[in-house]
Amino acid sequence: MTDPNFLVLASLAEGDKHGYAMMEDIERFAGVRLGPGTLYGAITRLEERGWIRGLDAEDRRRPYRITGAGREYLEEQVASLGRVVKTARERLKPA
Repeated sequence: MTDPNFLVLASLAEGDKHGYAMMEDIERFAGVRLGPGTLYGAITRLEERGWIRGLDAEDRRRPYRITGAGREYLEEQVASLGRVVKTARERLKPA
């Protein structure tokens, strides 16, 4: 799964993070390195949809938090992905 929106929400589901911390976390758990343009493009889209919100800046770094609506959306996506994975596993079983 390499969708930046999904990856940012999954990262923030663990707790508040600023951009660089999200990039590091996503690389650690997903093996995907999001560039700054991709990451901040996703952050902008997620804020516009109300799925994350920016918090007061700490020094120059601004942390973000997943909202209730963002958590709901992430749960829906995880359930959908789970169905796809289940189907793929079943289809990979030897005949």
